[in-house]
Amino acid sequence: MSALMPEAIGPRGGEVPADADVVVIGAGFAGLVAARELGRAGLGVLVLEARDRVGGRTWTDRRLGHDLELGGTWVHWVQPHTWAEMTRYGRKITRSPAVEEAYWLGAGDARRTGTLDEFMALIADGQQAIVDDVRAAIPRGVDPVTGEIGGLDALSIQDRIDALGLGDEARSANEAVWVGHVNARLDQVGLSSALRWAAAAGGHWQLMHEASATYRVVGGMSGFTAAIAADVAGEIRLSTTVTRVAQTADGAVVTCADGTEVRARRVISTLPVNAIAGIEWQPGLPEAWQRANAETVASQGVKVWVRARGRVPRFFAYASPRHPVSVLKTEFADDDATVLVGFGPDHTQLDVTSVADVQAAVDALRPGLEVTGAAAHDWMKDPLSRTTWMTHRPGQLTRYLAGLQRPAGVVHFASSDNASLWGGFIDGAIESGLREARRVAAELMK
Repeated sequence: MSALMPEAIGPRGGEVPADADVVVIGAGFAGLVAARELGRAGLGVLVLEARDRVGGRTWTDRRLGHDLELGGTWVHWVQPHTWAEMTRYGRKITRSPAVEEAYWLGAGDARRTGTLDEFMALIADGQQAIVDDVRAAIPRGVDPVTGEIGGLDALSIQDRIDALGLGDEARSANEAVWVGHVNARLDQVGLSSALRWAAAAGGHWQLMHEASATYRVVGGMSGFTAAIAADVAGEIRLSTTVTRVAQTADGAVVTCADGTEVRARRVISTLPVNAIAGIEWQPGLPEAWQRANAETVASQGVKVWVRARGRVPRFFAYASPRHPVSVLKTEFADDDATVLVGFGPDHTQLDVTSVADVQAAVDALRPGLEVTGAAAHDWMKDPLSRTTWMTHRPGQLTRYLAGLQRPAGVVHFASSDNASLWGGFIDGAIESGLREARRVAAELMK
């Protein structure tokens, strides 16, 4: 019997004793929050994490002379679950640098240079038009499938932009902005992703932009998740890959790659949609998870950190969805080097290990910089994620969200991929962890 198991766990009417009340698969925000809450409820929890660290798709690593966020980065006080956790752990925020210059493409990909105000004026009408019907489509951000969204969910973001009749320059700028948000080709991403994030920000696209890419956590995301992990009463086993979950008459048997078997009364999976088939499930996954996994969610992009020689005036630059990097902006400026962060729609279009390829991508946005290094993690090739952050394909939100949130026997699902409010964000991961911890505690403590 595991030391994790409190005295309350034991044979019940001939049941085989469990090693833990709950096994949580994954130690990202969703898994850590769920484990913490269940431990506080007096339940025995075991977290099994395949990586050698906590944090999931958030990861702060020392590269290019700075602590860089290779995964999820930005937070905001309009994200209620994130802000509650920030408050709980005394986390502070720091603002990404205010820009001094702006670059974008005009007709025929001619380069334009101006100010932040000039760029915002260029995109304002288009950005408003893209989400202008948000209050009818999703009147309550916490319930993204209620409203007129059902009649719009078949549309892609590209469909909406195509219908606006924007001029070449405004069109290119608006497209590049949304590539930065959804990390994918716009014809592959449902309009629902844009509308639900705007709804979460009270219908204001400007606030949604700020919430998505402005404030970082002081001490990094890895420091944030480490603080939560320290509050987990049960054991967190790193470098432990789950290969099979088989439900039994009184719980589940969780098998790991090293042959270890763990018996649990409940299991919480925090794997994202694209990676969940990496585990054998007996019985099989619910239909919503199977179908969504077969389709995959839309995100397929790249995030790359770039070091340029010398101190460069702070800037942001937008190219187009056709470019390997569509968005590039300053994050750190030292006397001898400037570190930028960029996003592109397709991870296969950019070899982030090649300084020459990164240089060519940067030249298309902001010529005159000398790239001296690059850093990235390819989340699309990572078997534990196979996605960056979740963005829906057309139709997926209304087709699958309810099913993705529903438990299957003793297995529960917590992920930013099945959150209601800020789906695809850290806030969504925290929301889902709280939701499933409450459900599991209610089942086990009747």
